[in-house]
Amino acid sequence: MSIETSDHSLVSDYEAIRRREYTLITDMLNVLPRVNNLPEPFLVQARDALFHADHPFLMVFVGPFSSGKSSIINALMGSTELLEVGPVPTTDRIGILRYGEEPQRMDSGGEVDTVFYPNPLLRKVSFVDTPGLESVFQKHEETTRKFLHRSDVVLLVMLATQAMTSRNLEYIQTLREYGKKVIILINQADLLTPEEAETVRNYVTDQSHDRLGYKPLVWLVSAKKGKEAHAGGERDEALWRESGLHQIEAYIDTQLSDTERLRQKLQTPLQIAQNVNGSALRIVRSNQSVLDQYQTITDNINQQLDSQKREQEKTIRETTQAVQDKFGTATMRGSEAIREIFQFSNALGSAARGITELTGLGRLLRRGAQPTFVRNTFEQRRVFEPIDQLDEVVDKLGPRLEGRDLQDLDDLVAYSQREIKALPEPIREKVIGTVNAPSQYDRRALQEIRPELERLQRDARTLETDNLTASVRSALLYLGLWLLFLVLMGIIIFVTDVTGGRPEATLITLLILFGLAVLGLLALPFMGRMMENRYTNRLLKIQSEYVQTLGKAADQQLDYSMRLRRDVVAPLTRLVEAQTQIQTEQLTRLQQVDQEMARIETDLNKLGRRGVFGIRA
Repeated sequence: MSIETSDHSLVSDYEAIRRREYTLITDMLNVLPRVNNLPEPFLVQARDALFHADHPFLMVFVGPFSSGKSSIINALMGSTELLEVGPVPTTDRIGILRYGEEPQRMDSGGEVDTVFYPNPLLRKVSFVDTPGLESVFQKHEETTRKFLHRSDVVLLVMLATQAMTSRNLEYIQTLREYGKKVIILINQADLLTPEEAETVRNYVTDQSHDRLGYKPLVWLVSAKKGKEAHAGGERDEALWRESGLHQIEAYIDTQLSDTERLRQKLQTPLQIAQNVNGSALRIVRSNQSVLDQYQTITDNINQQLDSQKREQEKTIRETTQAVQDKFGTATMRGSEAIREIFQFSNALGSAARGITELTGLGRLLRRGAQPTFVRNTFEQRRVFEPIDQLDEVVDKLGPRLEGRDLQDLDDLVAYSQREIKALPEPIREKVIGTVNAPSQYDRRALQEIRPELERLQRDARTLETDNLTASVRSALLYLGLWLLFLVLMGIIIFVTDVTGGRPEATLITLLILFGLAVLGLLALPFMGRMMENRYTNRLLKIQSEYVQTLGKAADQQLDYSMRLRRDVVAPLTRLVEAQTQIQTEQLTRLQQVDQEMARIETDLNKLGRRGVFGIRA
């Protein structure tokens, strides 16, 4: 039965499944080479599965050199020049004949060449021409044997005049070890008489049965007559049948119309792929289990980095709190000094200082080296002593951070190197970079803010004192002016006798003036409270700028040091993260392949089956 008269739907379904298998195995081969610890034989098996899926049916011709393998294939193709023939070994490579719209030979650069040829028979099968199996050509024999396991059927070619030599018997024994279906072709049968041909056939059949354990098909063929059948352009069918080569065509048609045979052909690469994919999945899951342990390395490092960052942040907070405490102490002492200046018990002295300012004596006194009353009070209260101590507090921050950074970096280097050394060799080889402590340490973040911090300290010491001195002087001037005004009013009243000489009126007037003077003195503490609030607010503002400047620089230094830590452990953490991602992707893709194989197997079981009313399942 030819393929034209067979069930075209069956062949179409077969081709559709074969293409799916080919795509599936191709996808699998994109993953397998990157699976750690996957033995090389699994890759070889997967490539074999791809080869099976890429060829619809594979017939491999084997036999001694010059037995006529290439001549038989040329006759089947109707071409005398497709494959090279000669009295000496001409085939030293595997040659695969496949269907192609145009004749073309492709040199793979390895041990296999592919020849494309527009013969309809090649739509159904692929022919494989192999080197001779003679022991003197050991390389040829190894190449051929390595290829035999891929075949669907093996055609052992021997010459009619040399049938069943001891070497041919060894070939049959070897083919039995491969478990392949064997057909024996006795070439140059045209040299035998009918009686001799029958004798040879029986002899070969019997000897083969002893070696194979079953009676193989034994066909008498003549490559010479096959060639002559095509000599006239159109094939001479009578001569073609005489050549015996029609038996090969008939066998191919029979095999391709056999549903079970087609199903088995598709089942072979699928089973190989299932075995390889199953093994790969187990290995990937095992690798992932190992990587899960290594993931704890990354988790541990991250926890260490978080802990180290918290320690450094604590150091920064302690320094910041110390700075705030210093400013707080300065603010408290400054407030006490201002209250002392403006307390009511010092009102008369303050009034006297205000009068001296009015009379110009204050300016004369200030021309000397003596400090102002306000500065003198502030110095007695040691108001700016905490401000002067800020340098000592801030200067300790940099060394504290740096010392801890360097110690942490050394610890991380030791830990990372130890963990890398403990990694399995295949994974350790993938580490990119080396784990070493940095050769330099950048301190500029905290160093560059020194001028700004010093400016703020000067402002706190000098600017605020000058502002307060000016404010106190103004307040005392007003107080002195008020008291002088009251004294002047009393003098005027006394001199002009506004009261008319009445003693009681004079007394009342003096009491009023005295009361106004007392009110002026009582206003002094109130003005002091206002100045105290103003001073406190100004110092708090300077404190805020100081802390903000210091905190920003400290955060920059901390960010830098944390980058150093991450850079040190990066070769290890990158490896674990990358391998984890790769393993996850591999597992996902192999699982997808596994699911697609299950779907293909379901469709394969339905191949050629008919349901109710003869409709194909």
